[in-house]
Amino acid sequence: MVSSSKQHLSLRALILTLGLPIICSTFSVGISAHEKVLTKKQTAVRAEQLKAIWLDSVRTATAYAYDQKTIRFDTLTMPLDWKIFGTPGPHGYALYISLHGGGGTTPESNDQQWRNQMRLYRPKNAVYLCPRAPYNSWDLHFKTRLDEMYRRVILMAQAWLNVDPNHVYIMGYSAGGDGVWRLAPRLADIWTAASMMAGHPGDVSLLNLRNLPFMIWCGERDAAYDRNSQCRGRIAQMDSLQTADPGGYIHEGHIVEGKGHWMDRVDTVAVDWMGQYERQPYPKRIVWKQAGEAKLHFYWLSAPREQLKRDMEVRAEVHGNTISITRCDYSRLTLSLSDSLVNLDRPVTVVYQGKNLFRGKVKRHASTLRRTLYERDDPSYMVPAQIELHF
Repeated sequence: MVSSSKQHLSLRALILTLGLPIICSTFSVGISAHEKVLTKKQTAVRAEQLKAIWLDSVRTATAYAYDQKTIRFDTLTMPLDWKIFGTPGPHGYALYISLHGGGGTTPESNDQQWRNQMRLYRPKNAVYLCPRAPYNSWDLHFKTRLDEMYRRVILMAQAWLNVDPNHVYIMGYSAGGDGVWRLAPRLADIWTAASMMAGHPGDVSLLNLRNLPFMIWCGERDAAYDRNSQCRGRIAQMDSLQTADPGGYIHEGHIVEGKGHWMDRVDTVAVDWMGQYERQPYPKRIVWKQAGEAKLHFYWLSAPREQLKRDMEVRAEVHGNTISITRCDYSRLTLSLSDSLVNLDRPVTVVYQGKNLFRGKVKRHASTLRRTLYERDDPSYMVPAQIELHF
């Protein structure tokens, strides 16, 4: 069976092969001159229609994953297990993806850790889902190819388990905590909140956590690999980031007194702490620094594919209808605009380091809605208008 993402990639390749317009000008993403401009109300109606069609296609593409409780991607297989607690909210259940411990050990040991993870937490009104990592190495949860598999987990849960994509949480213990340290920053735009339990941060940058509530848990006596001192240092780093930027970097850090690697379940309060938050796909300020697995999109920003590499950075913020780019390491940048971010009935101004790059009205179009929905496979990032900037 061909996955939905591969079908969409083929469609885009066909468009390029036929020479149809995608980007037509220096500043705006090209639209046919004959396409009708949508009002805000028409945009909302059309978006719901497109979402229904898209969700049907996702349901078909993820039927195997749901029936077999297995995600497949290339040569990788990720078994899944889940439990459903309580009743759904107005937009569906929350989803807690919980990563097991183990790591560089035998498959049998990792299997046992996976089964144990299913018993650790009981979130309210939620799907509690534990993936069994496809690997048995120390980095079993965050090898780069796994990002696509987690995205497919969310799509399957949205299509078949009535999950609300704006309430998706990531958590993990020990080797699972290692995974959360990496997955939370590099996929910050798909999670609602994250909690790391007893893991090691390595050299990960925390800059991308600006809009992702983040919890750190470690036992005071968990000295293996210097976990305790490393986690204490990262708590201090998050404190500094929040002091410098009080509107962001929501976090809590706990070095649990008297505890070692096993914290006797005191960390279970993280479930309710995460659950108080809802994802904000259109934050007014973004800090985006590429990690080892470079990403094309991050919240309402998109970078050129040919320039993706580690440590490339963008900083952007919105005040009213003015978007300020204070740093951009790329030669181009695409802004995906919705009425949740700016008022599209009024002119939009884009400023880069004090210089005006763009000013004018950006029109809403159904074709942009459809294209962005299938590019991102996330209805929250379906937008009616885009601007492409050249620096």
